[in-house]
Amino acid sequence: MTATLDRPAHAAVSGPALGFAGTWQLTRLALRRDRIVLPIWIVLLGIMPSTSSGTFETLYPTAAERAGLTASMGANPSLSLIYGPAFDLSTAGGFTAWRLGGFLALVIGLMAVFTVTRHTRAEEDSGRAELLASAVVGRYALLTAGVLVSAGASVLIGLVETGLMIGAKLPAGGALALGAATAATGLVFTAVAAVAVQVAEYSRTANGIGATAVGVAFLLRAVGDSTSDATWVSWLSPIGWAQQIRAFADERWWVIVAPLAATVVVGAAGYALLPRRDVGTGIIPPRPGPAEAAASLRSPFALAWRLHRGPLIGWLIGTAVCAAVFGSVASGIGDVVGQSEQAKEIFQRLGGTDGLIDAFMAAMTGLFAMVIALYGVQAALRIRAEETAIRVEPLLATGVGRLRLLGSHLVFAFGGTALMMIVSGVLLGLSNGMRAGGIGDSAGDMVVASLAQLPAVWVITGLAVTLFGLAPKFSTAAWAIAGLALLLSLFGPVLNLPQAVVDASPFSHVPKLPAVEFTATPLVWLTGVAVVALVAGLMGWRRRDVG
Repeated sequence: MTATLDRPAHAAVSGPALGFAGTWQLTRLALRRDRIVLPIWIVLLGIMPSTSSGTFETLYPTAAERAGLTASMGANPSLSLIYGPAFDLSTAGGFTAWRLGGFLALVIGLMAVFTVTRHTRAEEDSGRAELLASAVVGRYALLTAGVLVSAGASVLIGLVETGLMIGAKLPAGGALALGAATAATGLVFTAVAAVAVQVAEYSRTANGIGATAVGVAFLLRAVGDSTSDATWVSWLSPIGWAQQIRAFADERWWVIVAPLAATVVVGAAGYALLPRRDVGTGIIPPRPGPAEAAASLRSPFALAWRLHRGPLIGWLIGTAVCAAVFGSVASGIGDVVGQSEQAKEIFQRLGGTDGLIDAFMAAMTGLFAMVIALYGVQAALRIRAEETAIRVEPLLATGVGRLRLLGSHLVFAFGGTALMMIVSGVLLGLSNGMRAGGIGDSAGDMVVASLAQLPAVWVITGLAVTLFGLAPKFSTAAWAIAGLALLLSLFGPVLNLPQAVVDASPFSHVPKLPAVEFTATPLVWLTGVAVVALVAGLMGWRRRDVG
């Protein structure tokens, strides 16, 4: 029988404080469990603005180049769609806030959603929350612990951003505004996650609801900022609020009232919904299935399809939309760098050495590959989640073999990433061809360029399989590997890191098509590494204990 979150009969505590009994202990437990993950979030998001601001003078060394940035970039709706409104790009702080403000708000929103879900709904999925509910633990303690950890991390990220930007000799007022905007966005999506975990039945559903809310917020901001007749739409988005604070551009401090008020209202809704459900259930009940499974579901692959189809479809839609948007921007990339030779050189280092548009398209295929590798990790580790939830052992107790079961999941890990790379190449090429002409040639070139990135994606996916098979307790380290590869490839060339450091990422070895000549040798080596990693993981899975 499922336990409820009502007050334990033997509790000695009385009054309103009973509902929060055990909050401090659960918060300490959550912090201990996140002692590696949270510092990574805090360091990466905290240092990004200060390190990026140092490249402004290199990109635009003269006052004449800086003076025209606001007008040229602010008038480009495609750039406004991606980065947001350009308020004042004549200073390092203003340029950094424009380039990174929306990105920081987007990422901290995802961090907040995943953190709250991990310490609330995921605990219910594992059964630990039910054990806690049977002891002297208040009904609101688990949720409050998750909210405190997420909110505290958001505020700390904002403080680190502020301190490092001031240390980089940026104006203190603008630094504080950008840090406050980032932190306030994290608080809003912490509250959104508090509602999502009450509504959803499972942690992956709650993560999906929260991530969708973050995506919708980004789209609302993008539509409002890129459409002159609908600028009001961006005011419906928490990400839009973060940018409307206007860090380093005559800050408007009154705007921060909007995210703080939304945090209180939405967070209160989450607390109001909590006592209306039992542990392990959601406000929206699951739809009951048929009494007997259809013939099409009586196989490991059919089960894997049911588990992977939601994330796969969501990733495909997101990939298609983003590829179409970035492809349409390619023909106007000259507006981004203007006449700055330094900017052209750095941008070309990201994606090639020939034409600037080809360099941009090559950089985009690399960026999509890095992001799609995250899906590869997610899909490869899905069976680990099934294993820890004790749903793998009953399957293996039947006639299903280990390799057959794991192989069913890896079809989506490797095949799904290949499908996404093809979709990204097609949409990048089509959208660019529609703007610049030559749709057929552009689409074909971009599909080839995208497929060239696939061996590097498979290396990251294969390493996730290796960790699952050989060191399952450390399988979540695959996320750190993927994140490190992304950061080295994305920021290494811009920050002039030593080439030996950048080469630690598999993406740095891929030929930057269509801007350079195709070279097969690095792709063969990367494919070989991916195969070795995959085989090692499969052999480890065959030999180790389940669970």
